[in-house]
Amino acid sequence: MSVYQWMCVLGIPAALAAILKIGYNQIKGVRLGVQALLRAQMISDWNKYSEQGWAPIYARENFENCWQQYHNLGANGVMDDLHRKFLALPTSAPEGKGSGPCRGTL
Repeated sequence: MSVYQWMCVLGIPAALAAILKIGYNQIKGVRLGVQALLRAQMISDWNKYSEQGWAPIYARENFENCWQQYHNLGANGVMDDLHRKFLALPTSAPEGKGSGPCRGTL
């Protein structure tokens, strides 16, 4: 075999491996980015509703959905404690505390 033939034989697998590596890195980067966005959203929700002292059902469902997707991305369990705490929040406002700006005005 000539040098040119060797370069052709070795070049195609190397080029294919490089393309696959680039694709893998892109997918990994997107997964890590989505995981970071989900984590930020869950932390934001936790801060908002824990300060409020309760979380409406729609907020719990949204938080649960975010947590499931975060967990499916291979999360390492950091958010598990926050997930348990969020689900422990009551689903309605305590008596005497409404949820709107017009509460208590008649």
